Amino acid sequence: MGSNDLGLWAGSQRLKTLARHFRQRKQPVAAAEVAFTKRAAVLVCLFRGEDGNLRVILTKRASTLSSYSGEVSLPGGKMEEGDADYVDTALREAKEEIGLDPSQVNVVTVLEPFIAKSDVLVVPVIGILSDRKAFNPTPNTAEVEALFDAPLEMFLKDENRRAEEKEWKGEEFICNFFDFESGNKNYVIWALTAVILITAASLVYQRPPEFLERRPKIWTKDAVKHASMP
Repeated sequence: MGSNDLGLWAGSQRLKTLARHFRQRKQPVAAAEVAFTKRAAVLVCLFRGEDGNLRVILTKRASTLSSYSGEVSLPGGKMEEGDADYVDTALREAKEEIGLDPSQVNVVTVLEPFIAKSDVLVVPVIGILSDRKAFNPTPNTAEVEALFDAPLEMFLKDENRRAEEKEWKGEEFICNFFDFESGNKNYVIWALTAVILITAASLVYQRPPEFLERRPKIWTKDAVKHASMP
């Protein structure tokens, strides 16, 4: 998929940036990542909103889940034995969680992996939903309490954002919280989900956020390499 094709079908000049950063669609597990027994992928699914701006699909996890219950997250989950790569994992999980047909998603790029606090290696996969109106969400209520979308550019702005100093394994960092209202419900996007969206938005819009970032080492591009060293 070339940048011209992407601009034509997506109707957004912004998306041409993603095409320029396109990496091979099939993203196998790298040697440095083999050390992680738990690997996962999340789908940063973008689409063009009615106002012409890019929006991203988000979920609120069910309160009955054993991990990260009630938190806002991106569709995704752990890699299974039958998954060929991170792209397959992200698309399979999105279908299972929210009923998103993989054929409706044009995968553009795979970002550098992060390490969640639970020692799960998380790889974000960016995809474009070609026709939002054709997507009829069917959330899996056992996993998803709510489904909504938010403007991607929000994660570069200082509006509706608050920050707290946090500490993890003796390392101090800034945790950003984004408050968002959708359908008379209030959501808070924070932690690794917020970091992934800041990263994706910075790539798409080709500019840094308006606010200060100080991430812990586990949320940097070199985290996997250092964590996998004996």
